[in-house]
Amino acid sequence: MPVAMEKLAEGDLRFFSQKDMERRGVMLEASALHAVVRQAWADIRDGRAYGLKSVLLPLESELWARSELRNYRKEFEVERLGWKLSTLSSVGPDYAAVKIVGANALNRHLGRPRSTSTIALFDKVTLAPICLMDGTEISAARTATYATTMVERFLTGRHGLSVFVFGAGPIAERVILGLGIFGRDTFSKVFMRSRSVDSAVQLAAKLAARVAFPLVAVDDNAELSGCDLVITASNAKKPVFDDTEANPRAVTLHLGGDETPAQYIQRVLKTGRLLCDDVGMVSRRNSQSLALYFSKGQATLETLGPLLGVTNFSDLGDDVQIPPDEPLHITCVGLPMLDLYVAKYVYETFLKTRPDALLSCT
Repeated sequence: MPVAMEKLAEGDLRFFSQKDMERRGVMLEASALHAVVRQAWADIRDGRAYGLKSVLLPLESELWARSELRNYRKEFEVERLGWKLSTLSSVGPDYAAVKIVGANALNRHLGRPRSTSTIALFDKVTLAPICLMDGTEISAARTATYATTMVERFLTGRHGLSVFVFGAGPIAERVILGLGIFGRDTFSKVFMRSRSVDSAVQLAAKLAARVAFPLVAVDDNAELSGCDLVITASNAKKPVFDDTEANPRAVTLHLGGDETPAQYIQRVLKTGRLLCDDVGMVSRRNSQSLALYFSKGQATLETLGPLLGVTNFSDLGDDVQIPPDEPLHITCVGLPMLDLYVAKYVYETFLKTRPDALLSCT
């Protein structure tokens, strides 16, 4: 029985802020979260962890109708506003969780993070609440585990890999730090491109001493054709590269919105393999390039994709090998179960570090 059930008897529900976690020494280290998420994927495959995701999109016209915000509209001609309220619910062997995410790219003009998350952790049996926690950093760290998971699964044993990362926000930062868990000779160089060259330069400088590989900020896609791994973690409103610019054999990890071109998807459908963290969730969200490719053709990814070979990552057997000369594209919408497992890790580490945490934190 989880220690949380004993604490619940005290009737003392607490909120763990990011500062609380840091103060108690609970760090979202990439290597630890990689192991946590590895177990999550195993439980997802075995049907021991499952969940669902819903997204509410307010009408953008309501935002721009506000006189004090109208002047910001031109800033979003090439960037997704991403104004949404998301709810991610999941259940695992011992706990359940609900994450609520409020996001709006306009926030950076208002001095706030683009996205903020709150996670409620529940006991599995009673579904009584255990605690609330700030999930903003947890969300970014969870998303970054997609990169470490896919590198481990599809690029193990390869050395001197070149990586191209689109984006310079919190997720891109966590992704780059995550790549650092692998051997020193795994990556030869990581290129970084963002809408603002300055933001890419600043992130490269910030992380240079924390990773073993060189970080190079670029302002175009000239280096893309030589990269083995491409990670899109931007908030772009349209594809960030042309198919002709990409390495035809690259592994592409799609973490954002409409970032990969239709021609690229067509080519991979014919010559490679396409995976999703969850085909149904990606399809129903219908905001990422793969889902949009099908919906623009008057179909859905969920109905037509599997017939064309699009599969869930969790359904791919460990014995299935992807030939290195075939392109691989992976679209990730963000599974609620991964949030649950990271939240469980944070909570249990919090208690282990300070057993009276529920009584003493404010």
